[in-house]
Amino acid sequence: MRINARRSTWGSRPNSVIAQYQDGQIALADALARLSGERPAVSPQVEPAITKERLNKLLRELDTLVGLEEVKQTVRQVFAFLYMQERRRQSQLKTEPVVLHMVFKGNPGTGKTTVARLLARLFHECGLLSKGHLVEVERADLVGEYIGHTAQKTRETIKKALGGVLFIDEAYSLARGGEKDFGREAIDCLVKGMEDYRNQFVAIIAGYEAEMEWFLATNPGLPSRFPIHMTFPDYDAAALLTIARKMAADRQYKWSPEAEFKLKRQIENLKARSWGDSHFSNARWVRNTLEEAIRLHALRLFDVHRPTREQMITLEAQDLRWEGLG
Repeated sequence: MRINARRSTWGSRPNSVIAQYQDGQIALADALARLSGERPAVSPQVEPAITKERLNKLLRELDTLVGLEEVKQTVRQVFAFLYMQERRRQSQLKTEPVVLHMVFKGNPGTGKTTVARLLARLFHECGLLSKGHLVEVERADLVGEYIGHTAQKTRETIKKALGGVLFIDEAYSLARGGEKDFGREAIDCLVKGMEDYRNQFVAIIAGYEAEMEWFLATNPGLPSRFPIHMTFPDYDAAALLTIARKMAADRQYKWSPEAEFKLKRQIENLKARSWGDSHFSNARWVRNTLEEAIRLHALRLFDVHRPTREQMITLEAQDLRWEGLG
């Protein structure tokens, strides 16, 4: 009888308990205990699940990325907000809703996919996402060929992303076909999925800055659902050269001084020719150039009898084509 009486005290008002938790008045553990009929233990000094030490360790990996200072600052703001919300919840203070859907704006090769993949893992390690994987899609992966097909494809894609991040590249293309285009159906389905699976995945839509601003204006429900915006600027020549060194080192190669000089000239020339447009693909161009240089390096050493270790790791100026140089 005493058990039933205790349950009537703590477990008879589930709606009230849920409302208290949603308002941040009680912690999750207390809410579950009350709903199950058990008196919660008093533990005002409980350490939050997201600790400052843990966050600093995770954010150090973010600092290894070249450039992107404004992006890094925004990411730090997001994690500081998450940390403080956890602290406030532990202190039974009201908390703000955690909405992490984002807009990434920038030209190709500026690090948008890299940051999205890193965020997926960081959110997982903080306990915010159950899996921490990245599902990267574009228009063709969401838009079908007949009525009803688009909704099915979009729902399936969202389900694949549950527990991780759904990254939609060139998202503006979903709204380019006009009112009768199936892309509109994909947008509506995405918005509904963000409501149905709230807090179960993070949606990141990405693309050129001007096009993304236009895209958000095409649907009045979109801006409020993507509260976090990050702009990825083009890299300057010095940053791209640093990226080239890092990419080569990751593959156990290095550039000779002559190769670096030639690469720097080529970057400066291409950036000057593409100034004001989006034709230069930043770090993507560097990666493609490096991969071609590695192939040309292999071809050059193919007929060398027993090349030395230094020869095998050093990319020379002759391994770089003169594309874009005047």
